[in-house]
Amino acid sequence: MTILVSVVLGVVIGILLGLLGGGGSILAVPGLVYGLGIPLGQAVPMSLIVVGVSALFGAIPKIRSSRVQWRVAGMFALTGLPAAFAGSAVNQALPAPLTLAGFSVLMIVAGARMLSGTGRIGTACRVEGSTVDWRRCTSRAVPVGLGVGFLTGLFGVGGGFLIVPALVLLLGIEMSTAIGTSLVIVTANSGSGLLAYLGDLSLDWRITAVFTATAIGGSLIAGRYGKHVDTTRLQKWFAYLIFVVAAFVLIEVAFLR
Repeated sequence: MTILVSVVLGVVIGILLGLLGGGGSILAVPGLVYGLGIPLGQAVPMSLIVVGVSALFGAIPKIRSSRVQWRVAGMFALTGLPAAFAGSAVNQALPAPLTLAGFSVLMIVAGARMLSGTGRIGTACRVEGSTVDWRRCTSRAVPVGLGVGFLTGLFGVGGGFLIVPALVLLLGIEMSTAIGTSLVIVTANSGSGLLAYLGDLSLDWRITAVFTATAIGGSLIAGRYGKHVDTTRLQKWFAYLIFVVAAFVLIEVAFLR
């Protein structure tokens, strides 16, 4: 039963990462904690492994089709790497119920962001020729990179649900390229967040391997066939699912622990 749940969770997270460039990872920690009974201290680094590796494989088709803005990815990654490490350190210092409560709030924010998407492409950070005006954009992108990196380490999420809209609305990057760029950033942030756990890392490697392998498969499938999927509708239904899971976590923390 444990392996079956790991397979289902991995496939769902991988597909969502491949289709949306993020968001699926927000189900990883509650799935591991409540679906598989794994302690939060193990669930977060396990989630970072699964999310980071599956995002890496999901980025491969985007890289091959030149749908990654490498300079932007590098800027986000450089600011997010130290923040992810700091977030991981804070996670280890906080009590599990408090972390889970904060995680549920993050889920609600993520769901609301998905429902409020306008589909517009910003122009504030673009100049003629589709190049980036770094003087204007850095002041907008650096705070987002720091915030996403910190959340990655703190909660074990990739942060793609924040990265993608930031790339589209702040930098004016087309959605298809924003998704590929987000996957590269998620990979870097997940790796950095995991570093803080390496000194005292105790995981069920069998579950981790199954979870990761199925997430990779889902991400590759989504990357290959995602053009035929209505991602806008998928994002809305996924937002509703996030609200349900967030409510469950809050009830669990408030009344059942």
